[in-house]
Amino acid sequence: MTTIFISGSLQIKNLDSNVLNRIDNIISSKFNIIIGDADGVDSSIQNHLVNKNYPNVTVYCSGNQARNNLGKWPVKYIETTHSVGSRAFFTAKDLALASDADYGFMIWDTKSTGTLSNVIELLSNGKKSVVYINKTKEFINVSQVNDLEALISFMSESAIEKAEIKMGLKKKIDLLKFVQPSLFEEKLSS
Repeated sequence: MTTIFISGSLQIKNLDSNVLNRIDNIISSKFNIIIGDADGVDSSIQNHLVNKNYPNVTVYCSGNQARNNLGKWPVKYIETTHSVGSRAFFTAKDLALASDADYGFMIWDTKSTGTLSNVIELLSNGKKSVVYINKTKEFINVSQVNDLEALISFMSESAIEKAEIKMGLKKKIDLLKFVQPSLFEEKLSS
């Protein structure tokens, strides 16, 4: 069964009707949903899924305690040796989510480096994502590096600078440009 990784910015607390409609389509398709345990989009999506009484959900958390599991769904605990509460500690959960998903659905404020990292991680694993730009209320499909660059064009200069400092954005894009053509060629030859 198809598994969708849903994630988004901590700063987004209220979900737009476009997002809720997309979630309802995922529910009607009976896809598995995997989601983190953070505040913001994670807990808002969890709340919507509780209201829909949707059972096909697994919550991922770093360490041994989920911060949010509103539907009391199964939890996948991700072990990490990183300091509790650090960026690397929570990134361990996000890496597992991207690995286990077939597709991603991200709700983004054009600033969150965590959400952008999830899109990049999915892409580096050869997986597509749909990103909802909360400010402009539009969906962007990301299935190749050019799509990622188009997505980044929604960011302000200061947000790009912050992403460069926090996650080495340019290096990640360059690496994807180098790796992605060879992935594409392998798929054609098989």
